[in-house]
Amino acid sequence: MRADTRDSSGLRLIAVVAILCLFQVGHASADPLPSWRDGAGKAAILEFVAAVTAEGGPDFVAPAERVAVFDNDGTLWVEQPYYAQLQFALDRVGILAPEHPEWKTDQPFKAVLENDTGALLAAGERGLLDLLMATHAGNTTDEFAALVADWISRARHGRFDRRFTELVYQPMLEALRLLEENGFQSFIVSGGGIEFMRPWVEHVYGLPRERVIGSSIVTEFRVRDGKPVLVRLPQVDFIDDKAGKPVAIQKFIGRRPIAVFGNSDGDLQMLQWGTSGNGRRLGVIVHHDDAGREYSYDRDSHVGRLDKALDAAGPANWLVVSMRRDWERVFPWE
Repeated sequence: MRADTRDSSGLRLIAVVAILCLFQVGHASADPLPSWRDGAGKAAILEFVAAVTAEGGPDFVAPAERVAVFDNDGTLWVEQPYYAQLQFALDRVGILAPEHPEWKTDQPFKAVLENDTGALLAAGERGLLDLLMATHAGNTTDEFAALVADWISRARHGRFDRRFTELVYQPMLEALRLLEENGFQSFIVSGGGIEFMRPWVEHVYGLPRERVIGSSIVTEFRVRDGKPVLVRLPQVDFIDDKAGKPVAIQKFIGRRPIAVFGNSDGDLQMLQWGTSGNGRRLGVIVHHDDAGREYSYDRDSHVGRLDKALDAAGPANWLVVSMRRDWERVFPWE
């Protein structure tokens, strides 16, 4: 969040206290962020929302410009020990294996079938891309959506033994709702597949499917049995990660966001671009530092690495949210 040099520290503190009182007047249930512990993080978000929605105020932002973007994996739901979409791909390998006898000897499919984690990791990004292409292509968009919907309704996380859709972060759901109720349009901007997310985002996050921006593979119009269909091809179309995120935002939204929420170096460029615009801005990084309730990881993690963005947070005046200190609860079912 960009510092406001016009106010003295004393006036700033008074303003924050006033905003908290405004939001929390009356019963405790009036608190729009009940799963957030009282502190600087919660106060900063509430104060930002109040400032940009105060008509006639110096930081007022017209509703049309109130755009917020959220990364998905690690920002809105669990991404460890590996992304849910990768688990979907691994499960699909098992289902499709009878149709591909060559997978018994070809890597990385052999590693998946033999549950050889070391060999799978050794396959690197190229091997993971081969997995995704083999398990995500060859069907129509409608067929793929049905596969995802069926899988997401049944698949369970290994550690928590709960469906992935239950492993969303309650504090972030509250932040989404707070913004929507104050005239924001919130978008998911994720490195995950756009067609993988669309079947369930409305049910889980309350956002329409058209508010999802993600990575994609090439899709082609064809006519099958006299019916027009869109067929997914085993070719990468766009990777919505790192520098690709601000490019995708400009391409599909056409407005620079004034609020950006992320958790990793994959969100660095999105945070930089969003918070460098004119006027009041908010940049938020979710820091995973709670091994007891979720996971603890940052600079050395192979999934969701937070290194460069963590270093940039201080100079950029982004809000680093500690899962351990700032969140009263992590998941809706706690």
